[in-house]
Formats: sequence, C-alpha cells, structure tokens
Amino acid sequence: MGKRKVTALEKVDVDFAGLQYKIRRDPKSYEENFLQQWGQYESQREVFLVSPTTATREYTESFHNLVDLLAHTVDLYPKHAVAFPDDLKAILLQHHEVLHPELREKIVGALALLRKKDVIDSTYYLTTLFPILVSSPSKSLRTLLFGKILTEMRNANSKATNHPLNRTIQTVLYNLITADRTSPKAVWAVKLTRELWKRQIWTDAKTVDVMKEAALSDNEKVVVGSVRFFLGGDKEREELEDDSSDEEQIDLQKMKHQIGINKKSKKQANAYKKAVAKIHKQERGKGKPHPLNFSAFHLLHDPQGFAETVFQKHLQNTKTKFSHENKLLVLQLVTRLVGLHKLTIISLYSWFIKFLTPRQESVTSYLASLAQGTHSLVPPDAVEPLIQKIANEFVSEAAAAEVAAAGLNAIREICVRQPLAMSDTLLQDLVQYRKSKDKGTMMAAKGLLSLYREVGADLLQKKDRGKDASMGLRSGEIKTKRFGEEEVGGIEGIELLARYKEEQRKLKRAAKGLPEDGADKDEDEDEEGYKSEDWEVDSDDSDDSGGWINVDHSDDEDEPAPKKRRTAEDGSDEEEEDEEEDADELERIQKLATTTILTPADLAKLQELRMEASLNKTLGKTSKRSKEAEKALARHADDGLTAEQIEAPAKLRKTTKEERVALAQEGKPGREEHKSTQAIRRSKKEAEGKSSTNKEKARQKNFMMTLNKAKYKNKRSLVQTKKVLQGHIERSKRGGRRANGT
Repeated sequence: MGKRKVTALEKVDVDFAGLQYKIRRDPKSYEENFLQQWGQYESQREVFLVSPTTATREYTESFHNLVDLLAHTVDLYPKHAVAFPDDLKAILLQHHEVLHPELREKIVGALALLRKKDVIDSTYYLTTLFPILVSSPSKSLRTLLFGKILTEMRNANSKATNHPLNRTIQTVLYNLITADRTSPKAVWAVKLTRELWKRQIWTDAKTVDVMKEAALSDNEKVVVGSVRFFLGGDKEREELEDDSSDEEQIDLQKMKHQIGINKKSKKQANAYKKAVAKIHKQERGKGKPHPLNFSAFHLLHDPQGFAETVFQKHLQNTKTKFSHENKLLVLQLVTRLVGLHKLTIISLYSWFIKFLTPRQESVTSYLASLAQGTHSLVPPDAVEPLIQKIANEFVSEAAAAEVAAAGLNAIREICVRQPLAMSDTLLQDLVQYRKSKDKGTMMAAKGLLSLYREVGADLLQKKDRGKDASMGLRSGEIKTKRFGEEEVGGIEGIELLARYKEEQRKLKRAAKGLPEDGADKDEDEDEEGYKSEDWEVDSDDSDDSGGWINVDHSDDEDEPAPKKRRTAEDGSDEEEEDEEEDADELERIQKLATTTILTPADLAKLQELRMEASLNKTLGKTSKRSKEAEKALARHADDGLTAEQIEAPAKLRKTTKEERVALAQEGKPGREEHKSTQAIRRSKKEAEGKSSTNKEKARQKNFMMTLNKAKYKNKRSLVQTKKVLQGHIERSKRGGRRANGT
C-alpha cells in the first residue's frame, strides 16, 4: 500500500511549530489560521472543564499542542488574549489533581510565558500558582510551582524593589498562616519566606512579622521552620553570598600563563580582556559601602511579647506534643531574644531548674541556652539558685572530669553576663578547682578566676586576686558595678585624639618658646571669656579699701610638722592631684566629643590612632590566655552560645595515639602510602595533565647525552659564543621561538 499524500492545508494544521513561526512573522496574513486553531481550542476546552478524566491520550496531546501554540501567539491578537489566561487558570485551579502531568506542566509553562510577554501581571500569575502549590498532592508539581514563584519574585525585584507586589504576596502568606493555626499548609509560606530572605529579595520587617506568626502556630513543622529561620536565616544568607563570591573568582595569573604557552588567538585575547574587566568591576564593588542588613531579631516589632508568648505556648504548656529536639530549638530562640534585647521573663529561670542535672539529655544545650538567656538586667536573685544548682550537680569531687569542666564553663558564661549572681563563698570554692589534675577542669576554673579578677575582685580572697586586681582595688580603678548600672557610651578612641591634640598644642608652644602648661591668648579668650572691661574693673579695686589681710605667722613656719603626719598629708595631696588630673582629662575628652565638630582630617587621624593603638596592642607581649579571652569577649551579641562552646574545656584532655593518627589522616586524604611533598606535587601535576618545565627536563637529562654538547661548548670561538647569546636575548625579548610574549 502506497503512502498517502498530505495536502498543504493539512500540513499547516499538523505542523504547529511552522504555523507558530508564520503567525509570528506575519500575524495579519495568518489570522484565519489562528482563528481556526482558536476554534478547536474552545471546543476542546469545554471537554476539559466538564470532565478532564474522560479525555483520551490523543485528545490530551492535541490540547497540549494547542495550548503551546496559543501561548506563543495569542499576544499578537489582543481580543483573544484577555480570555485565554482566565481559561488556563480555571482549568488548572479546578482540575490540577486529575490532569495529565505533561498537560498540567504545559499549562503552568503557558502561564509563565504569558507573564513573560506581559499579557498578565505578576500579581495575577502568583495568586494563580500559590493556591495550587499549597493544595496539590503532586510532589513534582509542587517543586515546579515553587521554582516558578521564586523566579518570578526574583525577576520582579531585580531592577528595583517591587513594593506593591511584595506587600500583596506577604499579605497572602500572612493570611494563610493565621487563617488556620493547625493546618500544615503554612509550611509552604515558611519555606517561601525563608528562601526569599536568604536571597535578599525580602529584607523588611513585614517578612519578620510573617515568620513571627508562623512561630505561634500549633503545627510542629511550621513552628520549627520559623524557629530555624530566626536562628539560622542570616547565616544562610551570608553563606550564599560567600558561595557566589567564591564562584566568581578568576585566576588571572593562570590565564596569562596559558596565553604565554599556547598559540596566540583573538579568542584568548578577548577572554583575557573580559576577565580583567570583570575583576576591575569586582574591585570597584568592594569599595562601595555594604547595604545595611538588619538581623531578623532586630526587626521584630514586640520582642518582649513575642518571647513571652512562645515560651508560654510551646515550653511551659505541658500539653505541647513537640519532640525534645524541637523544644530545644524553641528554647534557643527564646533565650536568644531574651539575651539580645535584654528582656525580663522571670519564670524562664525557674523553669530551667529541673533540667540542670548531668543525667538530662542534651544538658549542655540547656546550659548554653541558660547562659545566653542571662544578661545584666536579670535580677541576681533569679540566677543565683541556678548557679548553685549547677555547682552542686556538676562541680564536685564525685563528678567526672568532663562534667565538672562543662559545669564550671557554664557558670563562667552565666557570670560573664551577670557577675552579681555569684556569692563569695561559692566563688572561693569553685576557684580551688584550678589545682585539679584534669586539664579541662583546671582551665575552666582558671577562666572563672580571671573573669572575677576583672569584674568582681572583691569577692576573691586576697591571695587569689593577683597583682593587677589588687592594685586596681587599692587605687579605685576596679569597681564592682551595681545592679542595672551601665557604662556611658562615647566615640571609640576619642581619648587618643584628645591626647594627640594636647601634645600638638604643647609642641607648638615649645617651638614659640612659651611654657607648655600655659594657655594661648586665643584659647583664653574662647574658654575663659576674656574681656578687657572685667580686667579694668578688677584693677580699680585696691587693697586699701579695707578688709582683713591674712598673714602667716613666722612661728608657724619654724615649727616642723611630725614626719608621719607630713607623709600622710603628702600622700593625700598626691592622690588629690591624681584625681584632679583624671577629672581634667575626662573633662577635656568630653568637651572634645560634645563641643567640637570633627573635621574629615580629625576623623582620618582618629582612624590612624585607633589602628596604631590596636597594632601596639597586638605586637605587645600578651599571653595566649589573654588572646583567647579577648576572642571570647569579641563574640558578637547576635551570635548565640552553642553546646560545643560549653563542652570546649572538656576537649583539652590529652589525646590517645589512635586519636592523633586519625586526626593526622583526616588532614591528608588520599594518602595511602608515605610520599614526600615533591612526589605528591609531581603526581598531582601529572594527574592534571601538566608537563614538566624545561629546567626540570634539563636537570633530569641523561648525563651521557650532555657530554657532546659540553665538549662542543668548550671549543666555541668568541664570535660563535656572542652569536648564540645574542640570539638567546632576541628570542627572550619576543617571547620564545613562537613569539608568545608579544
């Protein structure tokens, strides 16, 4: 049987890709063909709207092709473009569960194409997809929709922040979470918000409000997703930035080396120019100020109310069915909020009591949470029983070394934040553990001792205070802060600038031959309010106008005071002079900070003095212990305390031989046999397909092969030697025999 001939009209009907190309090239000429396809689409659409399950495979495939064709061409016929998106939306919303997967994905793709052609706006597109994302049982469809929504949000906010669209979607997500607190559908709102925050598309307080409501949900998955957002959302964002910056790094040196070796071409030269331009652009970007990136904790509207509600609902409530791991996450959130914002939740500290035993599961996490939930405004009476409980349960002769080290470290972390919670008798007992044979326990006790030498030396015995603390107590430099007392803030390093200005003033006066301690005429006029009239009035008042004149009796001068008394008086005078000098210096610094407008030159000098001071501090003779203490104090307030930091002293024990071998092998992967560094480098080079250099080849050349050349070199005349050297110089100038350097 011969093959049937296909007419031209049938070819047009069958070849959708060709028809699409022709319609787009000449819409007016092919309008009749478009209307014919539109009629077929309308007849098939009715079937899918009434009963999509009864459609055959051929019918589904035909409708699939029609949707594809119309999605690419309907924007050319605005009259039909109005109804087409609504039809697709109706089919998708009503029958997304029973539609064939390929047809379903094609309809979603058609809506995305219509959005790209601006037939529909972003709000219409996203409000169509999001309800299906929340309710669809198909995992593949949910993944597709989630990706489409993210892409649209990124594109809509690429050039400038699209505030109306962001507010609309945030309201949709907020309503989804608050409409039904028990529904698991809110998980998608949490996932979408976390992803948009991570990509820095949403960075405002409304985003944090959405996640705040999610944390108050009754569904465990929704709560955990929200808590993880608060605890790790900013770190995810920073890691994403680091990854993107690492990917964009270009090795210019390597490219230049390859150009020097390989044959020159325009393609290579253009690639090198583009790489240089890209690096210059990155360097310019580094110089720009980084946009403020507020943490989610700082954007919370009412942290006190939020922390109290979360604590009462998920931790205090005995009916909560959360797993132990998830309860710990919620506890970390509450304590981070309390510590960061210095909130007051007194019931939180009494709730901790029952968990502070070494037998408690994940006890170091509880200790870390307690420490990060303590701050200077917590009443010492609320924390003191907890410290006593930790000391009784963890720090004893019967306890294991790791337990004692963790307990002492936890007590230290609590006392760093609230030193007034420690009693003198308990502190003196705990400090005795610095003589322990276990290194971890000893270091933890020494850490507690060094802390109280700085913040509460009066609680220590005289022998434990150390030289600096004893001298500080005697001179009054070290004073224990009272409850609620805060240090007055100021400009960092302003005292350095004040001292520098004073030194410069003295140098100028010395250059003029004036005394250093005197004041300039200008300064007298400005600061003292010098006026000639006042001076004239004072000069008129003579001593002859009457009044008593005190004259020292000569007998008093002849009678010397007792030696001890004189010494005491001299000492008191010196102390008074020191106090006066300190007061004068403090007044000068405050005056400079409050009454003087710092010029750009002053600010530059201030920055220079700060750097110089920090350099001197770094290069100074400081012990390893003090450096570690500075590192611990430099921890950012936003960074939480982890269980690993509580357990750190316990890891200071001496490692076994097996552990040392395992640790050494960890840092040297892929080393089955012992090899020298040169051998490893050579094998790595060979694996990458790199050849050896000419120097290496010359060094490894067989000795017998070099004899003849050596003999010939000795017999060369001066003219021949000059010719060879000249040729070598010329070749090196032009980049070798192939002139790769030019």
